[in-house]
Amino acid sequence: MSEEMKSQESDNDSDYDQSDHMDDDDDYCGYYDDPDDLDNDKPKKTDDPEYFEYELLQLEDVERFLNEEVEVLCSSQKIKPSLAKMLLHAHNWKKEFVIECHSKNPSKLLVDSKIIPKVKHQVAREDMYDLSCGHMFCGECWDYFCQVQIQQGTTLGIQCMANDCDVLVPEDFLYSVLGKPDLREKYSRFSFLEYVKSHPALRFCPGPNCPIVVKSKEINFKCGIEYHAPTDCDVIKKWLTKCADDSETANYISANTKDQCSKCKYDFCWMCLGDWKAHGSEYYECSRYKILKFHDENPNIANESVHAQAREALKKYLFYFERWENHAKSLKLEEQTLHKITSRIQDKVMNSTGTWIDWQYLLDAANLLKKCRYTLQYTYPYAYYMEKCARKQLFEYQQAQLEAEVENLSWKVERAEITHRGDLENQMDIAEKRRLTLLKDFLDI
Repeated sequence: MSEEMKSQESDNDSDYDQSDHMDDDDDYCGYYDDPDDLDNDKPKKTDDPEYFEYELLQLEDVERFLNEEVEVLCSSQKIKPSLAKMLLHAHNWKKEFVIECHSKNPSKLLVDSKIIPKVKHQVAREDMYDLSCGHMFCGECWDYFCQVQIQQGTTLGIQCMANDCDVLVPEDFLYSVLGKPDLREKYSRFSFLEYVKSHPALRFCPGPNCPIVVKSKEINFKCGIEYHAPTDCDVIKKWLTKCADDSETANYISANTKDQCSKCKYDFCWMCLGDWKAHGSEYYECSRYKILKFHDENPNIANESVHAQAREALKKYLFYFERWENHAKSLKLEEQTLHKITSRIQDKVMNSTGTWIDWQYLLDAANLLKKCRYTLQYTYPYAYYMEKCARKQLFEYQQAQLEAEVENLSWKVERAEITHRGDLENQMDIAEKRRLTLLKDFLDI
């Protein structure tokens, strides 16, 4: 079943020191200034940068799909299903890669996948159990060891009991030594979840207690974070970590310890303690000169420069973070607006002032506003980590254009009942096209 997955997006303000970028580059000015320059046709599915084909699978469908992947490898390489599962899981279910490596050098692949060791350590005994590594333990020890590992939540990562041995325990071996049926069931359930999580084309629905699995061949599910276009997974992880990191507190202290007298409010240069207002561009020459000429004579000069850099880094971070946070707050307010509009429409319908269909455009406007603001919010982490270049200048300009249209749409949605329907729908069209234009140019799925 093919459908269009539409994910919410984000929103925020323009970029750090944006005027510096735009003043000296007029090539982008006017490119999107006139709404009439935008294509008046609504975007098609094939033009939507967020469109991709996907299927919704029940758990039994997922199990069948994974078993088919395993069967392909078993048939091709004449190996057991338990080994095929281990190989596929170890290599992110890249069948072609596993088949190629196994055909060329199966021993190397098994060693690299921690299925067999480089050197086998002991000879098997009848009353003992061992993995491919040869480390011998009694069945009772293996049973207790596997029980503890499963109860702690470890399944596919269970390793040999021997010290410094990373050979993995195969599924069929574990079932042979594990005595408790309920733990077998738990292992089976947990290992299935791990297989799904490790498969690049599968992802569980993030909804609470939802058993549905999303399958798509067009994109890779790289992270479990909320949708974050146009920012990619690695960048959004860095950004969220930075926002939560206590190191920003240290940066703040470092950046705000010597720039102004707390009593007389006199601003002075960190480097030479001269009047900041009269310093002008000489500040940078002053700093560079002292670092270069007197570094050995006065090591504190280097420390002052570090303070200045920390202050500037904090200034940049706060610029982006404040806009990221402001749009997050606006999203919460717009959620309240949506509830109010829904309530008002219900009153109108109950009072026979039109039908739900007549007032549906108001809900569409409120939902589109949330969608555009969501995209705008996530443009700020993207811009924060973007290197200064012509591409960033274009991004900032498109970001500013989207920002303006989102605020126009917000103003009209708040006054939706007294705004002409045609005017509101026109603003919706402009805002969505600004959003899609930015994503087409900068979203890399």
